[in-house]
Amino acid sequence: MNIIKTIGLTIAAGLLATAALAHEYKVGELEIVHPASRAMVPGAAVGGGFMEITNHGKADDTLVSITSPATPDVQLHEMAVTDGVMKMRQLKDGIPVPAGKTVELKKGGLHVMFMDVKTPFKEGDKVPAVLHFQKAGDVKVEFQVGPANGGEMKHDMKDMNGQKPKG
Repeated sequence: MNIIKTIGLTIAAGLLATAALAHEYKVGELEIVHPASRAMVPGAAVGGGFMEITNHGKADDTLVSITSPATPDVQLHEMAVTDGVMKMRQLKDGIPVPAGKTVELKKGGLHVMFMDVKTPFKEGDKVPAVLHFQKAGDVKVEFQVGPANGGEMKHDMKDMNGQKPKG
């Protein structure tokens, strides 16, 4: 009986740990999953942000902008290969979130740029922000800051830390 109890407690602890690591937010029909960033190297002024946004509704929406007390300048960006050259550009009209679809903000594609950051993000930090959606409205989130080398994060911003992006 002790073995069954131990296994049950181990499973419960694992589920709680997983729940603590995964953080989700909802606003209207939108679900925002695991906003994350990376620790920045000392002196870096630019940090990236990543997440998944799922639109469970029947109407398209748009992530119009993001604000954060970490910096007055948070931008939405896209990286794309054009004529064999990787280019990054700011999406001033926002990021569309089509009905019934999931949009992933990740390295090499759509992502958030925290510009002119005065205090570089450190591993373990939580960066508060507000996502502003055209239809669903605003939702407060926290970007969890992982290790600078990426560790368990799927996303890789090592080429961006310490450099102001061109484009």
